[in-house]
Amino acid sequence: MVPEVVVPEIRAEGTTEYSIQLFTCFRVQYYAGVFEEEILKVSRCLSKAIGSSNVLKAIVFSFLLGASALAFAQHGAMSPNQGEQDGVSVGGNWLEFDSTDKMTGANKVRFELQSNNYFREDNDYRPRVNLYCNNGKLKLADFNPGMRLLPPNRPGFWGQPQLEVEVRVDDTHYFKGWNWMRGHFLSMDKGTVRGLMSAQVFNIALPTRSGRQIAEFSPAGLDFDRVRKACDLTPKKPSKD
Repeated sequence: MVPEVVVPEIRAEGTTEYSIQLFTCFRVQYYAGVFEEEILKVSRCLSKAIGSSNVLKAIVFSFLLGASALAFAQHGAMSPNQGEQDGVSVGGNWLEFDSTDKMTGANKVRFELQSNNYFREDNDYRPRVNLYCNNGKLKLADFNPGMRLLPPNRPGFWGQPQLEVEVRVDDTHYFKGWNWMRGHFLSMDKGTVRGLMSAQVFNIALPTRSGRQIAEFSPAGLDFDRVRKACDLTPKKPSKD
């Protein structure tokens, strides 16, 4: 868990009206590897709240820097899901989140890989790949672009709605129809998942409301043994079929 950081009371002329805004701005996403980016976001928010008081900016920014550095040292991230433990690094840019099914007692593991870039629709949310595993087996792998998807543009083998995307795994690229899940996610095929596990470059291109966009990932460094135990998955060179 990220340690709670208490900002001491700052008494300066003209600061009373900013107190609520300061603590509103103090919602920092403690995420390994991107804490500098989050500090910049908070800094911009603080600039609006504090105005031209450079002394206050320096003091509060110092506390934010220290808190973010501590969080970075933990190599993890706070989970956004109730009942799920905070994430731990499992190599490279990958995070593992563990939980237990409250009804069945099944061990549930989620592996998450966030992209290196943002889509135009939301510059605060990175597209991401999630692997959901229950009791040692892969249950679902999905791609979440962080925005509302366009309607399906092709049917699957069983007539299920799909959106066609272009995938690049290192020097291999191909087109795939991924199942369209409620307009927010795309269900990925197992072959692509196994391919990205050992890839250096992994990109997904898809049509969006603002044109064709590409989510760029750096998946290298994943602990294969952790994924094998949790999901019964091993890396394999991707197939275009």
